[in-house]
Amino acid sequence: MTTATLSSPVRRASLLVPALLACYLIWGSTYLAIRFALVSFPPFFQMGTRFLAAGVLLMAWVLWRGHARPSRIEWRNALAVGSLMLGGGMGLVASAEQHIGSGVIAAFIAVTPMMACGWGLLFGKRPSRLELAGMAVGMAGVLLLVRGASFSAAPWGIACIAGATLAWTLGSVLSTTRLPLAPGAAGFASEMLCGGAVLMAISLALGEQTHGPIQPVAWAAWLYLVVFGSLMAFSAYLYLLAHASPAMATSYALVNPLIALFLGVVFAGEAVTGGEWFACGVILAGVFLIFRGKTA
Repeated sequence: MTTATLSSPVRRASLLVPALLACYLIWGSTYLAIRFALVSFPPFFQMGTRFLAAGVLLMAWVLWRGHARPSRIEWRNALAVGSLMLGGGMGLVASAEQHIGSGVIAAFIAVTPMMACGWGLLFGKRPSRLELAGMAVGMAGVLLLVRGASFSAAPWGIACIAGATLAWTLGSVLSTTRLPLAPGAAGFASEMLCGGAVLMAISLALGEQTHGPIQPVAWAAWLYLVVFGSLMAFSAYLYLLAHASPAMATSYALVNPLIALFLGVVFAGEAVTGGEWFACGVILAGVFLIFRGKTA
């Protein structure tokens, strides 16, 4: 057995921790970055320009490396999935952050594995008993969370974040069942390009305008979302999907809310009540049960 053969598994294992940290820390911090970008960039315009810029850069890399381009059907699928996950999902997340703290929103979004299980039922994927228990516990946590001060004062925020979570999870399920994307980076690039175009169309229809002059903190947050949130974290997630177990690859759903809550409280002065912290713990307990159910 050659040295190269021995070093390859070791090298893959050594990259798992950096990839996990990228998904944990970067995606956990993007909720705060979205809030800072909202100082100058309205929600759908912010997300549209972010994903178009990231999609162009990633597709240029795909073409430069000589990878296969998405087929016509894969572009069609990217339009449908991108419209749901980015147009509906990320656009409504940014809209919700105009009314609700970024950390509490991240805690709500932790229910995505539960909603994905629910959508999976429509496509013949029967959840295990642990997954069903996790869905019940998680939804109890959501009911507690939306009764807290952050949500009770912002009914429109509740509608936005609920719609965002439904759209994101439906797009996720469709991308793995009925509407597969192109393999690897080409699939993510096509999704970001199509989703970004949909977001910009919504922005134009709503008549959104930047809040000028554009503040330096908004520019910095937008660049962070493009480079780190869209390119680096997505690449890390792709690596995890290829080289780690599904439970490890999707474990960011357990960690992101805690990081987002911490950053929101420390750097943005967001208020989180004791009851909301408890509700977040109940939600994360439900997510943990779902992960256990998937690996049992």
